[in-house]
Amino acid sequence: MASSSATDFVLRPFEGLPGEPDWVALREVVPAATATARTTAEHGSRDVVVTTVLPGGWQALHREDGVVLLALQGVGASNDTSRYLAAALLEALASEPGTSVLLDPPADGPRLQDVLDPTVPFEVTVQEGFEFWLDGGAERTDEVEASLQQAAESIIPTVKLESVPSAYWCRMNREFLRWALPQDEDTVIDALARLQARRASGFAGGKFVGAFRSSGLVVPVWELPRGTAAADLEEPAAAFRATLDGALGDDAPLDANERRARAGIVARQVTLR
Repeated sequence: MASSSATDFVLRPFEGLPGEPDWVALREVVPAATATARTTAEHGSRDVVVTTVLPGGWQALHREDGVVLLALQGVGASNDTSRYLAAALLEALASEPGTSVLLDPPADGPRLQDVLDPTVPFEVTVQEGFEFWLDGGAERTDEVEASLQQAAESIIPTVKLESVPSAYWCRMNREFLRWALPQDEDTVIDALARLQARRASGFAGGKFVGAFRSSGLVVPVWELPRGTAAADLEEPAAAFRATLDGALGDDAPLDANERRARAGIVARQVTLR
């Protein structure tokens, strides 16, 4: 993981970090959130606010109050997203307060796995707005307030479930659950195919409708009955997790029905990056 060459493509750039599925979710399917991280002692034991997005497409920001933010959605094409993010983070840490960071992909250098303390949990807080962009003493002019309001209007209502890890309810034209899973792609797709073949892939009245692929992980998506609230999913999701875990742990060859179900899932998979 951390020893990969800068020229190598890394399928799972967040592998080895605490909360890998949540890193992927914040990069791809969560509009506004923050999460906790800290650099290693070698890099100053500095607290870092990992977030979904920063203004101006910045990759990182050293706020005037000294808080350092790292954005997962501000990174362009790179063979190794982890190395790219680590470069942005180190640049922000070394910069004066009030500095934003925009970088080209680095030719070499450490990865997040080298820079962040693996004992610090990646605790996610879904946000309803982007006030966290500003430090507490920043002037809230009419222009700033209008900019924050405009940004907030683009946020899809999203809630992180408490009963299962890395699962996010959202409301668009209707309600969906998007659940990032830590197992490798083939294991997840096989498990979903087993459940689909025996008509056991839905829960809480919802149906499994497909999956995203990103950063080497799979994010299955369920379409929920209209009006389903996030709180309505907590118990059903916890119960379904046992069913899902059973399918994930089944390594028997797929039968004919399961292979057909798998082909259908793969055909409608969407690769985000």
